[in-house]
Amino acid sequence: MNEDAIPDAAARRIALALVEQCVRNTCLEEFHAGKVPESVTEDYSDVMVVTPYGEIPWPEVSRISDAEMKALMIEVVNKVYTFLTHLEDVIVLRDSARWNRPEHDPALLAFVKRRAAARQADGEQRE
Repeated sequence: MNEDAIPDAAARRIALALVEQCVRNTCLEEFHAGKVPESVTEDYSDVMVVTPYGEIPWPEVSRISDAEMKALMIEVVNKVYTFLTHLEDVIVLRDSARWNRPEHDPALLAFVKRRAAARQADGEQRE
């Protein structure tokens, strides 16, 4: 383990606080507001969105426009930057204290392992 790595319990607490304050409490809440269609099949294959240009099956409908996604990403990046530069004052768990315990994301962890192996191989080549 990297000697600079933070303890796992601290990483879990930081992850919860970061996501609550920097992702959940953003314009994403506005995108989440509104009516959600009901589905008899429970997979939404029976739900259609009717437009002047024809019907679109619910599973194929983009729920967030490009402009909304851009606004969300700008807001999240700014919040994460603020969070990281003021850690001591923002690592507070509110609603997130009741969320599921964080676990490593398999795809991101695989990327991390590939990057670490590449860095190690690069370091060995320089010696």
